[in-house]
Amino acid sequence: MNKFLLALSVLTVSASSLFAQDHSSELPAKPIAKSIFNPKYSRTESNKGKFYFHWGYNFSSYSKSDIHFKGTGYDFTLLDVKASDRPTKLSMTYINPATISIPQFNFHFGYFIKDNYSISLGWDHMKYVVDIPQTVRIKGHISPEISEPGIPTGGMAGTYNGEQVTLVDSVLKFEHTDGYNFASVALERHDDIWVSRTGKSYLSMETGAEVGLLVPRTDVRLFGVGENNFWNIAGYGAAAKVGLQYHFLKWMYLQTSFKSGWTDLNNIRTTGRNNIDKASQSIWFFQNYWVLGFKF
Repeated sequence: MNKFLLALSVLTVSASSLFAQDHSSELPAKPIAKSIFNPKYSRTESNKGKFYFHWGYNFSSYSKSDIHFKGTGYDFTLLDVKASDRPTKLSMTYINPATISIPQFNFHFGYFIKDNYSISLGWDHMKYVVDIPQTVRIKGHISPEISEPGIPTGGMAGTYNGEQVTLVDSVLKFEHTDGYNFASVALERHDDIWVSRTGKSYLSMETGAEVGLLVPRTDVRLFGVGENNFWNIAGYGAAAKVGLQYHFLKWMYLQTSFKSGWTDLNNIRTTGRNNIDKASQSIWFFQNYWVLGFKF
């Protein structure tokens, strides 16, 4: 009888243990990150404490902008000036290490402070080119000779109050082509949209906000006189972005994003006579960029 009770006890304990193991295996894995999309599966590894960087290229567009020119003998504003970007044609330029910084590029280096939050430093190299020729309105005055030493202004001399003028090469060349550079610090949030069954590949949404400085290299010719100025801190700006990241390897991802920002450039170099001539403008920009990223 005692042997029978002992055997029954052993079987009961074994069955209880087996049931507990089977039951626990059915419990869903605890999600690593919070996500507004609540994907069916969860990632197998947290991002917290990891670094990342990405490099790629952008297309940009700009709202119309008022450009204010001021110096000795002149103080005038061109109203609602149209401008475009200048993407480099598809060529070996994009993959040659010696020339990859010539096209309109984006570079960001960041760190995950939490699994779904990161901070980053970025450099967006855009290009801004005033469309020539175009007809715009003008306000202000232009003397027959401006700047020091003097630059003749020809038929453009006069006082204006909203009249229309046509901008041609002999009057103005105005480009931030090397470039319209936005140096920023950003805070980003990451939300998983889809995660593979293994948890190793996934699609996520990145949203973020950026603030920073505009460091253009501006190429200007005002009535035929000017230069491709050296980089200078011309102003500041802020931007918001949203995009998709596809993590196809543990350490590599592809990303496409849209970014919109406002910039105030109050110290633009023009003729190269930096203590005499300058310009200012505010620009809204819209950007689509594609990058290849690495996480470690």
